[in-house]
Amino acid sequence: MTTINKFHWFWAWNDEEEEVWLREMSHKGWHFKSVSGFGNYTFEKGDPTDYVYRLDHFIDPKNQDHYLQLFEDSGWDHMGEMGGWQYFRKEAGKGEDPVIYNDNDSKRKKYGHIMLILVIFLPLFLNIIIIISKAKNIFMQVITFLVFSLFAVYLYAMIKLLQRILKLKKKI
Repeated sequence: MTTINKFHWFWAWNDEEEEVWLREMSHKGWHFKSVSGFGNYTFEKGDPTDYVYRLDHFIDPKNQDHYLQLFEDSGWDHMGEMGGWQYFRKEAGKGEDPVIYNDNDSKRKKYGHIMLILVIFLPLFLNIIIIISKAKNIFMQVITFLVFSLFAVYLYAMIKLLQRILKLKKKI
């Protein structure tokens, strides 16, 4: 079997775009096989097939078997996991594409769960910034700049997720 590796990054609020990208790859005959690290995808060459991919965010080792069984019972193949993101695949049928969540409230809760994780780690992030910002040598100043840059991305992610949640809430 021929395989290719591709790097593809997505943000939590753009998971639906990631699903579209994976589907387009399967239309070209490149079928998602696995994901490792952050955004390192492996695809296997095959016949072009209309696979629908769905991503869900789930981190609960105690209930993972039950969670995955629910998807399997609904005809979804679990393709892998990256950073709590679960990848599912199902061949498209006639008519509407299969979905995991068919209501905006469930989608909102998914993004709310991700937001909760970011909020929980926010004080830790702030403490790290406070500690390293007191350093006086040039090396630590460079590290401080990098951490502040990461913090800006962190805040941006929180704002974008909040916007996504509020947009879904308006549709309920």
